[in-house]
Amino acid sequence: MSGDEAWRLHVDATRCIGSGVCAGMAPAYFVLVDGLSRPLAERVAPDDAVLDAADSCPVEAVIVSEVDTLRRIAPEP
Repeated sequence: MSGDEAWRLHVDATRCIGSGVCAGMAPAYFVLVDGLSRPLAERVAPDDAVLDAADSCPVEAVIVSEVDTLRRIAPEP
């Protein structure tokens, strides 16, 4: 997977409230561990499910960015 084909997933543990929205919308990418969301992998191929999960997080704890530049993709700044 080259840099322009990869996204970085991050969940801000200080913001996450464990709503489970991300894990419910994108179970191939997120899981709840001890009541908080965690990405299953830091680098992933682009997928609309990841964007939907980030945009749906009620506290904007899920951050999707480009691997190479770290430019935020979702949620929109």
